[in-house]
Formats: sequence, C-alpha cells, structure tokens
Amino acid sequence: MKNLTQVAGGTLDFQLVRHLTLTGSQFKIGQALTEEARRLGWSPMPATPEVNRARRVWFERHWPQHDARMDGAAAALGLDPDQDELALDCLSVMPGGSGCSALWVPPQGSTDGHGRVGRNYDFFRLTTSEIMGSAPTPGELPMASRPYVITTIPDEGLSSAVITMTDLDGCMDGINSAGLAVMLLIADFETAEPPEHTSPQVGVGSVQLPRFLLDTCENADQAKQALLLAKQYDYGTPLHYLVADAHGQAFVWERGKDGSEHIIEFGDGPLCVTNHLLHRNPDPMNLPADNESSFGTYERLRTLYERSKGVTQSPQDLRDNLRAVRPAEDPAEPFRTLWSTVFDTADRTMSTTFYLGDGRYSEELVFPAAAR
Repeated sequence: MKNLTQVAGGTLDFQLVRHLTLTGSQFKIGQALTEEARRLGWSPMPATPEVNRARRVWFERHWPQHDARMDGAAAALGLDPDQDELALDCLSVMPGGSGCSALWVPPQGSTDGHGRVGRNYDFFRLTTSEIMGSAPTPGELPMASRPYVITTIPDEGLSSAVITMTDLDGCMDGINSAGLAVMLLIADFETAEPPEHTSPQVGVGSVQLPRFLLDTCENADQAKQALLLAKQYDYGTPLHYLVADAHGQAFVWERGKDGSEHIIEFGDGPLCVTNHLLHRNPDPMNLPADNESSFGTYERLRTLYERSKGVTQSPQDLRDNLRAVRPAEDPAEPFRTLWSTVFDTADRTMSTTFYLGDGRYSEELVFPAAAR
C-alpha cells in the first residue's frame, strides 16, 4: 500500500515536504518507489553489463531487501529483472552530500535515560545548475527544496523512517524499528572533490549506505560487522556516518583515501561529528583553526563538545545545541540548516523541523519508525 501526503511547507515556502508511507512486500515497496521516482523524472541509467551482473549478485547475497526492491523496480518499468544493460536502482534525481553537524547523547548522559542523536542537515539553497556554475533553467527549483520523509513497513524485517533529498532508495538519515539511527555527513569539507564514479559500482553507494544498515542491522555491533564486510564506494562526495543504537552504543564510520577503514568511539561520553575526518583529529579540544574552505567544521565540533561534555542533557538541551551551530542566515551565504532532526533511539522516533525560509521553520513533526 502507498500513501503520499504533504506534511510541511508549500509552493510559496523554500521547502515542500512530502511523506511517503509504503507497506507490503519488499517487491511492492520497490515497485512503488520506482513509480514515484519516475513521476519526478527519473529513468534508469545505462550500466556496464559485467558490473551490473555483479551488482545483482552482491545485493542478493548481502542486501536481499534491496535485491527484492530492484525486482519490483523491474516490474514497474516492464523490464526483465535479470537484464544487464540498465541499473534498476539509484533512484536519484538530485546529487547527495552535505555539510552538517551531529551530536549523540548516550542514555547515561540524558535526563530521562533515553539515548538521542541530533543532526542539522546543512546544504545549499541553490539549483543544480547554479551549483554547477551556470544560470538556472526556467522553472528550476533549488536542489533541496522537495525532500521526502519515507516510512517503509515491510511484511517481514525492519521498518524504518528516513529523510532524503529525493534519493528515494537511499537516505540522508533515518531510524529503524530496532532503534538503530544512521546519518551521513560530508567527510572532509576542506578537500571535497567531484565524484570519481559516474555510474553505479558493485556494493553499497554512499547515499545507499544508511538504508543498507537500517534494513539489515538492529544494533551498533551488527552495523560495525556489516560495514567491515561490505564492499563500498563513493557515489558522490565522500561521506562519513554516525551510527547509534537503542542500547547506548554509538560510533562514527570513516574511510581514508588509502582505503583504510575506521570506527571511532568515545566510550560513554557524547560523540560529536561535523565535516572533518575524526580519525585524523581525534581530540575535540585540539583541533586546527578553520579556514575559508573548512565551512567552520572545527568550530562547530568544538561548540557541540563544550556544550555537552560532562553535562546531563535534556531533550531541549540537545535541540538548543543544534541551534547553536546552525549556519548564520546571511543573504550572502548559500548554506542553511534545511532540516534539524532528533532521533530518540528508545522510542524509535524521528522528530524533525524543516526550513521554510529565513527565520521560519515548520513545527516539529514526529515520525515513528514503525506503525503504532
């Protein structure tokens, strides 16, 4: 079953937010996601047959939920699911990647014993054409002006609620019915470069990775194992990820340019992450100075750490900390916090306010990871 509603903003606001709820088999969910992507202008991209065959085998072995959704995509397109010429996933009509801030407060650091992680999703207010250096086309909307909240409730397996900048088979952040929360952030804003890959590769793409974990893992330990075993590639700007669970565990997952993989943990304390690699700068009180290309990543992390270290945090404290590191609403600056989310891993909920325009955010909307 598919249900699509408008939940925040409108055509006169910067953002118009839709909530897509899908229930049924993974096949039916994939079919519905593909139909929605086609409505937005998506079409399958050509693929190298050898790579495409290997991708299907990898998904079948390691991410069967996605594999079943791809079969549903084939049905929506009237294609043979075993054909090799077209990639039937990567339902993206916009590129991914963002400069953001996130803060994990473990249960023992919370006033009510609930583990919570908050994140600001900071991104351009520009169109795709403007970001690429040209004038916007007539009627072109800003890249991040039509986000989706997607709730999936499969017949079997983990339900989830996610937010995406319309990459419908991936997400920017989300939480599942086991209380696992995952969010992505640009990994190294100072040295961010255009993507090396212009077509899907074998394994999990960078914006698919949060969805992969939400589909297949119930806790942080399972997520670590899944990440260490998974074949991964950057399909867009390199990213890193904050993962937290309902048992009070959290870590950041990073990959170095040399292919090294890193799990960063801070024990029982708060875990802050912005847009620099933590494995290169592990001490939050000994960070470099920001420069013109760092987008304030070091200062934002210092601020979050200083506001949260050794302090028992209420839910409102966490929200106040996120507000403290929002980009300034300066007309000369292209970035804004386009949504701000608090994940309650005990209640399995995602609570979000969306940017409608300078000085205006939607009311906080609460999305459970499973039907209630």
